[in-house]
Amino acid sequence: MVLPDPGKPIINTFKNEPIGILYGMVEKIFFQCSLPRAGSTLLQNVLAQNPDFYATPTSGLIEIFLNARNIYSTNIEFKAQDINVVEPAFKALCKEGMFAYFNAITDKKYVIDKSRGWSVTYDFLNWYYPEPKVIVMVRDLRAVVASMEKKWRQYQHIDAGLQNWNELRNTTVDKRIDYFLMQAPPLAVSIDVLYDTIMRKLSKKCLFIKFEKFASNPQREMERVYEYLELPFHQHDFNNVEQKTFEDDRMHIPFGDHTIQKVIKPVPNDYIDILGKQNCDNIYNKFSWFYKAFSYDY
Repeated sequence: MVLPDPGKPIINTFKNEPIGILYGMVEKIFFQCSLPRAGSTLLQNVLAQNPDFYATPTSGLIEIFLNARNIYSTNIEFKAQDINVVEPAFKALCKEGMFAYFNAITDKKYVIDKSRGWSVTYDFLNWYYPEPKVIVMVRDLRAVVASMEKKWRQYQHIDAGLQNWNELRNTTVDKRIDYFLMQAPPLAVSIDVLYDTIMRKLSKKCLFIKFEKFASNPQREMERVYEYLELPFHQHDFNNVEQKTFEDDRMHIPFGDHTIQKVIKPVPNDYIDILGKQNCDNIYNKFSWFYKAFSYDY
């Protein structure tokens, strides 16, 4: 098979018409899977200032490979074949398919794909793309929950389609906190995966960035990012971060807000005002492993 030259159209040979561009420039793909409301979109747009980087919005790419894995694992035709033949082929399909996907999108050298799915499926990713570089933004859970509570108050009149959503309208902040931490998809799953990552010592393979440190000293944290990615440092403008990633937040109601502030600066902690001191104390005590792992003060 002869691939087209980079930057030239891919031609549909049956209709003799272009169907896209194959840029063929991507050299490395990196991954970001962070806690919700922890600055993941901001980090993507900071990295997008680097002319060598393509930073995705919230990505669904992992879902394509998970569906492919399901078919590969359950399809009778695949199961009937020699595993020594089809397994390397499937592994190549995942890895090369990932590069082909981005080579049809960008002519940049590096890609950072943002999805919480990468943390859930780290072992699978590591299987077909060994030693992946994964960045994880974390934030004081009390601040994360307070941010979610504020979003709930803003959108409580809308049916978000979440389990028990209607019941939440008639509950107290205490019960909503439990829901956010133990059931709500964006946070509850992220906490479980983060705990598993730490217990399995996979955290040694990832780069963790505390949102609070990123907001107060972005220069230092970006130096850590480039050191971890093993790339030359690029000087960023933290006082003029242009929005490069765009998402329709109507698809992410109630907790999605992917609009960034142009100036990176510390965010005051208002979680006691929003949640109450007793609830904040309960979060700190219940998730003591988190506060210990990331050295958060009481």
